[in-house]
Amino acid sequence: MSLDPELLRALPKVCLHDHLDGGLRPTTIVEIAGEIGHELPATDPDALRTWFVDSCNSGSLVDYLVTFDQTIAVMQRAQDLRRVAREFVEDLAADGVIYGEARWAPEQHTRAGLTVAQAVEAVRDGLAEGMSAAAERGHEIVVRQLVTAMRHVPEPTTEIAELAVRYRNDSVAGFDIAGAEKGFPPERFLASFQLLRQASAFYTIHAGEADDLRSIWGAVCLCDANRIGHGVAIADDVTVADDGHEVVGDFAAYVRDQQIALEMCPSSNVQTAAVPSLAEHPIARLDALGFRVTVNSDNQLMSGTNLSRELGLVAEQFDLGVEDCRRFAVNAAKSAFAPWDLKRRLVERITSF
Repeated sequence: MSLDPELLRALPKVCLHDHLDGGLRPTTIVEIAGEIGHELPATDPDALRTWFVDSCNSGSLVDYLVTFDQTIAVMQRAQDLRRVAREFVEDLAADGVIYGEARWAPEQHTRAGLTVAQAVEAVRDGLAEGMSAAAERGHEIVVRQLVTAMRHVPEPTTEIAELAVRYRNDSVAGFDIAGAEKGFPPERFLASFQLLRQASAFYTIHAGEADDLRSIWGAVCLCDANRIGHGVAIADDVTVADDGHEVVGDFAAYVRDQQIALEMCPSSNVQTAAVPSLAEHPIARLDALGFRVTVNSDNQLMSGTNLSRELGLVAEQFDLGVEDCRRFAVNAAKSAFAPWDLKRRLVERITSF
């Protein structure tokens, strides 16, 4: 079913899995790069946009991640982090998003002398500016940040988890680990997750995108994740019996029965070969089986997308309607790392549309 793009844009939406350094405007990259003397693969904004999307259609998560060298390079000064965060919120608002979580890795933004704390505060200020600008245009939106640790560092520390706790009441919604997944299991950061649990703080874990079911099992059963980033490989624990009905394995059933949200990102999952094609994505199958599926944009620049477009692609591919898109939005609202009263208001805005 093809849904009206304007209807999807107007639908109140919640985006849980969206990388700040994957959502820059090409014009912003060009302008900042010119100021700091950073060489880009293209200096025309349209050509640069095309370069990002083409480069990310590699079929490899590792190759996909290389493109972030260009965006991270222009996010080293406090004023640049503020600008990127402000524009990120404005772009979400223009797409009809009412709540978002912007994830990024502070440790990658200290080359120009910022501390990780100063970087977090710069993003905090930019998010606030973006929310204020959106409110002036009549759109109420809340966007908070998820601070991310890079999972492939030689020796994991608890520094970023401690940062998440320190700023938990100052724009930070929670914690994440991201980066190369295969060969770097989530339990390497077990000390961080234990620290967060002891502080009653939220966290999500990238798992089941570039590695198999074992990665998700580690994130859930060893690290006790509140949500799973991507989680595509959970479908490997769902089989088809001889009589044609689907059998949900014990682990997948646990994820479903606990309603652990799956932060699925259709376009990027195809780009990184997490799935061979959109038609083979398990999102609709898992949704029909009762998993708490959410739809997300992941990296708006790299995938040339936004949340409305992702919902439209899923709806068209799997013959879904606006009620299905509304259910995905409600799932995301219920799974947000946000206070209960805010989540209740989000659900009310979505269901009353």
